[in-house]
Amino acid sequence: MNKANVKPAEGKLGILCVGLGAVASTFMTGVLMVRKGLGKPVGSMTQMDKIRVGKGENKEYKHIYDIVPLASLDDIEFGAWEIFPDNAFESAMHAEVLRDRDIYPVKEELEAIKPMRGCYDPNYVTRLDGNYFKDLKMTRREMAEDLRKDIRRFKEEHGCSRVVVIWAASTEIYIPRVAAIHDDLAAFEKAMDADDKENIAPSMCYAYAALKEGAPFIMGAPNTCVDIPAMWQLAEQTKMPIAGKDFKTGQTMMKTVLAPAFRTRCLGVSGWFSTNILGNRDGEVLDCPENFKTKEVSKLSVIETILKKDEQPDLYSDVYHKVRINYYPPRNDDKEGWDNIDIFGWMGYPMQIKVDFLCKDSILAAPLLLDLTLCSDLAARAGRYGIQTWLSFFLKSPMHDDEHDPVHDLFKQYTMFKNAIREMGGYEADEEID
Repeated sequence: MNKANVKPAEGKLGILCVGLGAVASTFMTGVLMVRKGLGKPVGSMTQMDKIRVGKGENKEYKHIYDIVPLASLDDIEFGAWEIFPDNAFESAMHAEVLRDRDIYPVKEELEAIKPMRGCYDPNYVTRLDGNYFKDLKMTRREMAEDLRKDIRRFKEEHGCSRVVVIWAASTEIYIPRVAAIHDDLAAFEKAMDADDKENIAPSMCYAYAALKEGAPFIMGAPNTCVDIPAMWQLAEQTKMPIAGKDFKTGQTMMKTVLAPAFRTRCLGVSGWFSTNILGNRDGEVLDCPENFKTKEVSKLSVIETILKKDEQPDLYSDVYHKVRINYYPPRNDDKEGWDNIDIFGWMGYPMQIKVDFLCKDSILAAPLLLDLTLCSDLAARAGRYGIQTWLSFFLKSPMHDDEHDPVHDLFKQYTMFKNAIREMGGYEADEEID
């Protein structure tokens, strides 16, 4: 085995979250509690999963951190940007995801995580009334350059050798791809200089700043900010990994399990209706039609890429797929997702499946933040840059370029993930993906 091509995880790793709301504060609190031995990182593959390496007599099942040199939880330094001034402790208490007894043991550490002023454009999140942000008169170029200064300052003040930036903020309005601006890095930078607020979203400023500062960038919302060739070119230029988009938590996770089961059993699907109720800040933002469209595009892509009508027209030529998200404040972070699936079997006889998933959105998302940040840092040290398709397992709408289709099937995604870990650990990537 030769692991020489993967640099060791030396020094501190800074994890900078864009957003310090329910998801980010739950993530940070959990990591700090695990470091103290007061919690278990349930749901985190990097901390709990074991995968096979080697074959036959030589096969072993090892924890991922024993196969590849992941950063230690003890070496993580947390930071954030936010458009509200609450520190991580105040945010965790306000979110009401975790119980007091799971927050207070790390109160001092959380209070020390004070957000930097975020980039705010009310036109992109009309339901949020921010009160702690950078100068609204900043151009998009000035915004990106100020974020770059923030990253450099954070690294210096916390003694970090590396930084990863992950978006854990709200969903922006849908930004369609404009070839004249988004398909070329030089044209994109020219649009930043011209302060093109219509085509350059605040999230794009974060992604640009991170990559320019040698930090991997992960898009955890369905924002289209890294779905453009200009960003792919920048990632290639800076030799940095990018991943996205939209954390795969409740309903979509179930779809990526159930849809492959129908396809494998050659059962037909005539309709799939999905609806959610959610009461946290994310639910409030998605109550706006322009923001919901961004999420809808992300969610709708799952079924059509698994149940392909051109490959199985008798089974999937006319699937009616509808998605709804409803803001319902009494639920706060306790999301409920209902699915009604109309399937048909032998001789075309109809059947139905009902799924009612009651979950805590941030509890499902927190381990994804940990795995995505640690794996993106690993990828950077392994010299893997550009779109990280092997991280599709963690995301609702996996990133892909114009020449490839996304892989949504959870089991195929898991195979891609394991093969990448094996390769970076010096083992053979020995599973095929059909």
